[in-house]
Amino acid sequence: MPAARESLLEAAFAAVARRPWPAVRMVDVAAAAGVSRQTLYNEFGSKEGLARALVRREADAYLAGVERSLAGGGDAAERLAATAEWTASAARDNPLLRALLTGCWSERLPAPPLNAVPSTSAVPAQRRADGPLPSPGELVAQVRDRAVVALSAPGTARTDGAELARASELVVRLALSCIAAPPGEGGLTALVRAVLPRQIA
Repeated sequence: MPAARESLLEAAFAAVARRPWPAVRMVDVAAAAGVSRQTLYNEFGSKEGLARALVRREADAYLAGVERSLAGGGDAAERLAATAEWTASAARDNPLLRALLTGCWSERLPAPPLNAVPSTSAVPAQRRADGPLPSPGELVAQVRDRAVVALSAPGTARTDGAELARASELVVRLALSCIAAPPGEGGLTALVRAVLPRQIA
């Protein structure tokens, strides 16, 4: 039931925007999604399962946005700047993603443990959500690795792999710092260009 699952996740995400996670009721999420409470439990198993699925969805959506930014036109510096801008703007607009990227979980948000939990679900998407969830450091590493692959693809300028990995990680960490303290004049793109090694910038 992929459509019902996505509707339930959307309803849960909207509910978190309106009230703290402890006050979100499963029956209200089901009603907002237009499905029965039994369908909700069939998909997620429990409120904890719903929280895990919601966090997994936000992590996946963030990484998909990273890949779009890296696939855009321009040289390596422009693509890394686009990735940094995406990171900062997505986190600014999404408290759940901000918590995932920074590790700062408020009591308003679902905060499932990042380690895997035993799963008895027959739903493949839920079995994946019950697996390990990424820590901030793991997300940084995943973005870094995606950047290295995208920027080392055939047809791109040749850059030392280790240097590209360092530069990519630096850009992601710079973007994360701008979530807490937004940049001033010139914005994040100017900061990215200033810190990149000359061979990449």
